[in-house]
Amino acid sequence: MRIVLAPDSFKESMSSPAAARAMRRGIEQALPSAVCVEVPMADGGEGTTRALVTATGGRLLKVATTDALGREHSGEVGLLPDGRAALEAAGAVGMSLVAPAQRDIMASSSLGVAALVRGALDAGARRLIVGLGGSATNDGGAGLLVGLGARLLDDDGRDLPPLPRHLGRVTAVDMGGLDPRLSQCTIELACDVTAPLLGPQGASAVFGPQKGADPQQVRELDTALAALADAVETACNRTVRHTPGAGAAGGLGHAFMALGAVPRSGVEVVMGATGLRAHLAGNTDLVLTGEGAIDAQTLTGKTPAGVAGAAREAGVPVIAFAGRVDPGSPALEAVFDAVVPILPEACDLPRALERGPENLERSVSMVMRLLLLGQNLPQPARP
Repeated sequence: MRIVLAPDSFKESMSSPAAARAMRRGIEQALPSAVCVEVPMADGGEGTTRALVTATGGRLLKVATTDALGREHSGEVGLLPDGRAALEAAGAVGMSLVAPAQRDIMASSSLGVAALVRGALDAGARRLIVGLGGSATNDGGAGLLVGLGARLLDDDGRDLPPLPRHLGRVTAVDMGGLDPRLSQCTIELACDVTAPLLGPQGASAVFGPQKGADPQQVRELDTALAALADAVETACNRTVRHTPGAGAAGGLGHAFMALGAVPRSGVEVVMGATGLRAHLAGNTDLVLTGEGAIDAQTLTGKTPAGVAGAAREAGVPVIAFAGRVDPGSPALEAVFDAVVPILPEACDLPRALERGPENLERSVSMVMRLLLLGQNLPQPARP
């Protein structure tokens, strides 16, 4: 039996490569003769870089960067065998890097993402894959632009810091100092968000509250991003504020698109880079996928649904595993052949996260034993 293992990360419990290894261990307990093909997945959020590096045999490059509050830390850029580089917003300015009590959306910047981009360019990459999920910022990509050499200017031509509290005073953006290597680049944005930059479905209204913005700040942020967008789009001669995904990562999508980046479904980008469909075409009998939670949001561009779609195209059954399964999502039955929760008993969240790998391993082993049992059971006579 040939089984493709294509999970996403189980947030705060295990990375997608770790989840694939746990699945393999579970299979080996029940069916040692099985051929397992590990293809760790992601959809643009946290873990995208490592998933791509693991699946393609690339390597990780450490890059000095800053978090959303400007504190120094070490980020990663993935250098892939085909010459592309992968990086993710969450790896520089992710929510997980700022403790809840320290979050200040009006003082948070995407400047750290520019350091990762420059690191990729310094390594010689001119084709970039940028994951846009999981940022703690809502600056419209102002930090990114400044970090790449642009200047934000007020009415008097004075430079403004790339922080949300100052963006309402931006009247012009000077792109003259932009890193010239960007003109030689193609950038794919891996993103599962279709929000525009502004308005009730935009970055500030939809994602601002998740990052700590109160109703008044949401209004201020939307107004500030509108002023920034006016200046950026004039400077780049490109209107992208209404493009689906412009609101991703607090408007970071808008800044990248203004520079010519192309938005794509995050899971499709990762499936293409990892060659998942080619793996599925190779006489595969079963696909295992999963992530921390399987619910109605899974169907809106998340990794397990993307993997299930590719498996369905190849005519291969797919089983999804999750730490939490929402029983109120009957549509999941049309996407997966089975959905399996991995928790063996009721427990608190810290314990569930700590035991994620062993729970996934145990659940996969149990499912494989049930599949083998089903193969050996006598088939009921047809009426």
